[in-house]
Amino acid sequence: MSRINRRDLALLALRAGTGAVLMAHGTQKLFGWFGGGGLDKTAAAMEHMGFTPGRPSAMAAGLGETGGGALLVLGLATPVAGAAAAGAMAGAVSVHAPAGFFAQSGGFEYPAFLGFTAAAIGLAGAGRYSLDHATGHTFDQRWTLVLAFTASAVAAAAVVAKRARGQQDADDV
Repeated sequence: MSRINRRDLALLALRAGTGAVLMAHGTQKLFGWFGGGGLDKTAAAMEHMGFTPGRPSAMAAGLGETGGGALLVLGLATPVAGAAAAGAMAGAVSVHAPAGFFAQSGGFEYPAFLGFTAAAIGLAGAGRYSLDHATGHTFDQRWTLVLAFTASAVAAAAVVAKRARGQQDADDV
């Protein structure tokens, strides 16, 4: 019997907590659970915030949070999970950035923390107490890490830039 490894136990706790928060946040968007608006209301809100078209934007944000969170909890495809959640949180940061840093002022503190935590888990790996470990790291390869984080960064940058252009065009009118 192997000894319990504190680092792996800490990664399990961090994955479970962060993943559960992300899942709850995403299911608000997708299904209206936990007091959320569901997909239709989230789509309308996304349009209002400058993410167009609203429905695909709401679906992408909800899936990034829910799916990324679920994969983090399981410790499966951890680089993909961390990158997806971090990318979704980058969009949220762009919405909250004008209000400054701190959450009590409506700032980006909370989504930034979730995004950085998810990214760090994706980079560190899930640890021994995970499906990645149980499957021999089939979905946790170096190329997966590079591809997932590159794709997430490019997609997040494109979405945030498109939103910013749309806001600039609205301001010019």
